Amino acid sequence: MQRRGVTVWFTGLSGAGKTTITRAIAEELRAKECQLEILDGDIVRENLTKGLGFSKEDRDINIRRIGFVAHLLTRNGVIVLVSAISPYREVREEVRKTVGDFVEVFVNAPLGTCEERDVKGLYKRARAGEIKQFTGIDDPYEPPLNPEVECRTDLEELSESVAKVMNKLEELGYISAKVAV
Repeated sequence: MQRRGVTVWFTGLSGAGKTTITRAIAEELRAKECQLEILDGDIVRENLTKGLGFSKEDRDINIRRIGFVAHLLTRNGVIVLVSAISPYREVREEVRKTVGDFVEVFVNAPLGTCEERDVKGLYKRARAGEIKQFTGIDDPYEPPLNPEVECRTDLEELSESVAKVMNKLEELGYISAKVAV
């Protein structure tokens, strides 16, 4: 059971596993009959921030817009799952302050692992110079300094990552603990 709204912000390199974990968490939360929304970075770019490029300024605007929507939903009691690379620490911290009820999940996998998982071929294209300002290749990713949860997707199973996030949401009082049957 859900107690109040919260934004759970999944950040990490492309291919780290943000969307996969987000979808699995959504399933768990739906089973608990929680009100939730998913703000996936790719879908948001298509529908809310179309036209923005990948300069630092445009990326910051994109993250602020996602943060604004997350804030509105969170204050209205919704659990918001945000899956976005969000490479810059400063703007993530800005969004954390705006939202208030905010849990940062660092979806951590080495660059090599992310490149191996690259189903869209983006890393290959970035390495070939076809995509400029690609996070992890020619644009930096600033990992969180103190995330509430770190999921090492190269070292743990999906179920372990999901359990870490769900346990943190229970520990922080956003959802009720599991009830023994």
